[in-house]
Amino acid sequence: MKKLIIQIPCYNEASVLPHTLKELPRKLDRFDTVEWLVIDDGSTDNTIEVARNLGVDHIVRFTKHQGLARAFMAGLETCLKLGADVIVNTDADNQYNAKDIPKLISPILEGNADMVIGSRSIENIEHFSFLKKRLHRLGSYVVRWISRTEISDAPSGFRALSKEAAMRLNVFNDFTYTLETIIQAGQKNMAVLSIPITVNEDLRPSRLIKSIFSYIIKSLSTIVRIFVVYKPFRFFFIIGLILFSFGFLIGIRYLYYYLTTGGAGHIQSLILAAILLGMGFQTIMVAFIADLLSVNRKLLEDIQYQLRKKLNETMG
Repeated sequence: MKKLIIQIPCYNEASVLPHTLKELPRKLDRFDTVEWLVIDDGSTDNTIEVARNLGVDHIVRFTKHQGLARAFMAGLETCLKLGADVIVNTDADNQYNAKDIPKLISPILEGNADMVIGSRSIENIEHFSFLKKRLHRLGSYVVRWISRTEISDAPSGFRALSKEAAMRLNVFNDFTYTLETIIQAGQKNMAVLSIPITVNEDLRPSRLIKSIFSYIIKSLSTIVRIFVVYKPFRFFFIIGLILFSFGFLIGIRYLYYYLTTGGAGHIQSLILAAILLGMGFQTIMVAFIADLLSVNRKLLEDIQYQLRKKLNETMG
């Protein structure tokens, strides 16, 4: 008996949720059951009542707002407990066209993918500003580079996951799950595909973006954190090497003046060289420590995966 669960993270979505649920399928080929799951992220409106009245099968509720990333992961955990074979995640604002769900899940059913990301035509979305489009492109490029995938729309929340993929994912970022889950999937050698999708008319402004400045800061901090978490050795080693190189060059400069003129008046260069060399050496040492911590994190993730798998088999 094959089950598909469509999960929808919600935060004060009572006004737009009916539009989203109206478009979602109740039956799909190759599935015996199609169920809906709403993750209520501490809503203060009547989102839960609307969801119940419109026939949502399962509801997970946070008493306090936790953020999109935590809501997404809570949804995956619940879907696994409910015995989902395939999980589709979509936004509550009806941004994504539900008619693309069969395209989204097809590669998983055919055994060609563990995760499928719906790729929007970003350049054609009118309500996206020029700056947002550029940051979107930068974020997608970083994700492609680190994850070794070919995902063109990394921030897209419209995605399908196999049961196996869902059991292997974790999210450390409180801001959003989109970039991090793709990187994890790529580093765990999952098959990640991207397919073109269509979008609907914008019903409300994004809840993640309170202002352009806020979006820039959060996007850049997310990208930097991705480097630190998933490429710690390279991140700290490059910084340490740059500092050490500057210190070395300044030291060579001081040595030149010391040998030719006695170094008078250049003692500041010697001090700066010593500071930069020390900082560079210490940062390179941090690179090795961070790499060891990264290995430990991977081991803990493997343990978590085995526990999830055993729990899923027991419940199945």
